[in-house]
Amino acid sequence: MKRRSWSLVIGMGLLVCSTAAQAADPSGYGQAGGEFDIKIPRVPAAELSAAKAEKPPFAPTPEILAEGKAIFLGRGTCFQCHGPEGKGDGGAAKVLPIQPRDFTNPKFNKVRTPGEMMWVLKNGSLGQSGKVPGTGMLPIVGQFLSVEDGWKVLLYERSLGGSR
Repeated sequence: MKRRSWSLVIGMGLLVCSTAAQAADPSGYGQAGGEFDIKIPRVPAAELSAAKAEKPPFAPTPEILAEGKAIFLGRGTCFQCHGPEGKGDGGAAKVLPIQPRDFTNPKFNKVRTPGEMMWVLKNGSLGQSGKVPGTGMLPIVGQFLSVEDGWKVLLYERSLGGSR
């Protein structure tokens, strides 16, 4: 019988269940570091083209990025899983079956579009595509953040990947 552990992610009230096997070997889900393969979309195939076509309503100006960072580190509580620098190493990451996305990976911005990221912010990443197991990412936009704030956060997250 697999041992289950339960953890509460403070700030979002997220209850996460992970089996001992998941906690011991997250790389079984994706890449060696535990972050799921960035080439596999988290958006279901039937919704992927619409998600890819969605664009931010504003440019990533220094003011928008500063607002996005404040939301990321504050009321959005993104830092709890993704870490204060967006590397996927937040305190809550230790209890998730898959390491949260590392937004500092410059390859991520080349593969995933802003619209796909917004889809995840609206719908979470709980295994809906059938290709990606649930990650614990809850729907944030519409629950905790407005659509406008969601765009600001994801533009900030994309800025972390730079062009290294």
